[in-house]
Amino acid sequence: MGQVCLISGPPGCGKTSWALKTLQDHGGPCAYLRLEEEPEAGLEQGADSGIDLNWLKDQIPRLEEATPSNAADLKEEDDALTLIEVQRFRTPTQEGIDGFGINVRSKLDALQLQPDHVMHFGRDPELPSNDTLEFSKLEAWHTSLSGCVWDPDSLSSFWFELVNGAYGDVYRAKGLMNLPDGRAFFCNWMVSQQGSQFLPLDATAPPTGRPSRTSELVVQGKALNPEGMQATINDCLLADDVLTAQQQQLQQQQQPTLES
Repeated sequence: MGQVCLISGPPGCGKTSWALKTLQDHGGPCAYLRLEEEPEAGLEQGADSGIDLNWLKDQIPRLEEATPSNAADLKEEDDALTLIEVQRFRTPTQEGIDGFGINVRSKLDALQLQPDHVMHFGRDPELPSNDTLEFSKLEAWHTSLSGCVWDPDSLSSFWFELVNGAYGDVYRAKGLMNLPDGRAFFCNWMVSQQGSQFLPLDATAPPTGRPSRTSELVVQGKALNPEGMQATINDCLLADDVLTAQQQQLQQQQQPTLES
């Protein structure tokens, strides 16, 4: 029989990092699922924009997304692990799945998944608690960057401004960002950490045109300025003619290497 593990915790506590290490260390088949908990007054959840799933699948190509078509089979498969991540601000007052709202329970029922292990960051000693913060109020903002390509220097400048208060008191920011040379980066920051993470994806896209892979940005904090963030982002993204020129230059630089 396969195992189903559910972890929950507030934004930025390390859920996805823990999931990455746990899934990498697991030798058998594995799947991942992110669920949204019941909304709480004054506490906005970060959008499930596919950032976590796509980052994990890049790092673990064999990883599957738990869906109605495969969840039951994974549960029956020996040595399979299904890991479920839930963003939850408060510590559950009841044990197991009973401590969660109808949103989570109904989706698990639809998938015929009953967790064997349920753990919460800040409560269970098996999980690290150094980045577990308590929030009394939190705003969230999300923008899709599908097909967008950043000027690298502009991305660095925008991210520095973002995490240093230029667009409000940002507590949590994460995104998948495309660069003109075909690389993409997982950008990750939490107010409790010393600095940002800029982690390259293993998969690259050909530097020809606009990539089709997931590219999103999610920000959580207080007194956020969405208009300001979006305006700056628009100025940082490469227009078609500039992107084409940069990619043609990259192709010319790579040509001698390909011919030699």
